[in-house]
Amino acid sequence: SFSIFFILYSEVFTLTPIKPIEDLTFVDDYMFGYILQNESVCKKLLERLLKIKIEKLEFPKLQKSISPFYETKGVRLDVYVKDSDKVFFFFFQNSINIDLPKRTRYYQSMVDIDSLLKGENYSNLKESFIIFICTFDPFSAGLPCYTFKNICLENKNLELKDKTSKIIYNSTAYIKEKDVEISAFLEYIDNRVPTDDFTKELSYLVEEAKINNKFRNDYLAMNLHDRDIKEQAFNEGLSSGIQQGKYEQSLETARNMLLKSIPKKIIADCTGLSLENIEQLMKEQNMSSLV
Repeated sequence: SFSIFFILYSEVFTLTPIKPIEDLTFVDDYMFGYILQNESVCKKLLERLLKIKIEKLEFPKLQKSISPFYETKGVRLDVYVKDSDKVFFFFFQNSINIDLPKRTRYYQSMVDIDSLLKGENYSNLKESFIIFICTFDPFSAGLPCYTFKNICLENKNLELKDKTSKIIYNSTAYIKEKDVEISAFLEYIDNRVPTDDFTKELSYLVEEAKINNKFRNDYLAMNLHDRDIKEQAFNEGLSSGIQQGKYEQSLETARNMLLKSIPKKIIADCTGLSLENIEQLMKEQNMSSLV
């Protein structure tokens, strides 16, 4: 009914206030993307998490959108970076999402399509790393890191070698992480307390961003834009709900008038329903035709 629709929609709309800039931390989506625009920091983080040497990164693209066909669902990536033969995609996940595995599958497909749209051969696809940093345990297995690759079920030693990796970190299990650098980073994510030089650098950059006028203006502008979109959706939904409520009320009125054998032309004039609507109601209620 209209009343239920309105209550649910209002709750969704009102429970997403703009977070004050002073309260932002590294784990907030906008701050996370902003800090990793720093090429040096992004490079350090990738090398720390993946234990690989990166020659040079292209400048990170904040919230890069990939939508190869207008009718497909696009992907908004938190951070998208690449070096000469690899591509990296960072996502921060603060809320539990049961669709996380399928999201990695979808993101991988969009990433590959984005590369092939440029006319490249399959052999030119770069090695890709889709990295989720979660503030919860997405698989409830207690591991600090979950790495997924495609292997043969009949022979677990046989890897497909499609050069794709999905790596999902669980910050709540930082104590179990044996690598000191990764453990320090996950601990910083979990409780915001820096314990080594790199996490102290991250903490410093977060505080520096909060007093940066451009960052503040961009953050507020982005939130105002998002709020405008939500308000528009709310108003459209409210209008739709009102119209639906009026329509259902008219149907109920028409049913009651039919039971009193009031001519359908009069019912149409009183309720605003079409004669076709009223005749359909009569069929549903197995009523004989009225004048």
